[in-house]
Amino acid sequence: MDYHQYTFHTKEPELLLAFIQDLPFDSFEVEENVLQAYVRVKDDTEAVRKELANLKERIDFSYKLSVIPYQNWNAVWESNFDPIRVGDFCGIRTDFHPPFDPPVTHEIQIQPKMAFGTGHHATTWMVIDEMAKLDFKDKKILDYGCGTGILAILAEKLGAAAIDAVDIEPPAVENTLEHLTLNHCSRIATYEGTLDQLAKNHYQIILANINRNVILKSLPTLYNQLENGGYLLISGFIQPDTDLLRDATQQQGFTVQDVHTRENWICMILNKKPKTS
Repeated sequence: MDYHQYTFHTKEPELLLAFIQDLPFDSFEVEENVLQAYVRVKDDTEAVRKELANLKERIDFSYKLSVIPYQNWNAVWESNFDPIRVGDFCGIRTDFHPPFDPPVTHEIQIQPKMAFGTGHHATTWMVIDEMAKLDFKDKKILDYGCGTGILAILAEKLGAAAIDAVDIEPPAVENTLEHLTLNHCSRIATYEGTLDQLAKNHYQIILANINRNVILKSLPTLYNQLENGGYLLISGFIQPDTDLLRDATQQQGFTVQDVHTRENWICMILNKKPKTS
């Protein structure tokens, strides 16, 4: 399956990413003044081009389009992948990179492909950083929008009893399954589909690194799935959306414990307390 690579040139790549992340792009790479976005050729419709044209009224950017044949996709990712380090807590590398020196507490190996969530993006980095502050021991965990499966794998390394990882994108699920094998995981169940198929399950910690619209739509289900006293970590939205997410989560019944910012992206830590009559 061939892919289109959009190379956007803009002074605000992170802001542009926030606007286009609901379009059918599979993954993104952000550098200084450059945003690269990848979409399957069959999904690159006239509606995508029309939406990009409309966005030019809100943010200044230009772009060029190129085709990446499917057989070259992995080589593109591997050539651009650098190990990621989140302090001394967690490191993410491929099997062609040496172990971290100095070492990290938890090391995750991945094969970077088209799934979102390699750790480079500020949202993934922040969620990993916040996971260091929570107790995962013997907990039931949900990784909602698992991407590459990094957060689910880290949850197992932190002692979680069982983890459900779900993503709507088949390539993400395939990549997650590969990473479970690569990291010798045994307590993670992977699902292809939506949150609805897990709606009856309950968790003590939920990790949702997706995007603003999906989070807002999913809040009622996430609230019902989270046990009293549990934590919900949400990310995938930009700083101007903070008040919107804060109000929506509080109206749903969550308590905002903390809010962190990295490169204009937000990670919000929420707690569910029992409702009083």
